[in-house]
Amino acid sequence: QVQLVESGGGLVQAGGSLRLSCAASGRTFNAIGWFRQAPGKEREFVSVITGGSTVYADSVKGRFTISRDNAKSTVYLQMNRLKPEDTAVYYCAAFKGGSYRTITNYEYWGQGTQVTVSS
Repeated sequence: QVQLVESGGGLVQAGGSLRLSCAASGRTFNAIGWFRQAPGKEREFVSVITGGSTVYADSVKGRFTISRDNAKSTVYLQMNRLKPEDTAVYYCAAFKGGSYRTITNYEYWGQGTQVTVSS
């Protein structure tokens, strides 16, 4: 069974840090992306990591870092200097091809993990 499972969310004060994990099972993926969805808003692209590169949304560039541990089949999202506007459910998914920022180009979505940043 192919699946991606997120973990690591929680409640943190503004300026704090969290590290999210996305564990893959069932197959290996060349590229894994992170998206987030805040209440009442559409799901938006956060970051993606491929075999040799990373891409970030402008809103998180310089604060978030995506990385991977191939031995553990896990992708991480280190989130620093968190802001209240980062509050959302964070999802990881496998990239199929095309534009990295297009949600329909991803599959095998995880169930999401809640990140709440208090002011």
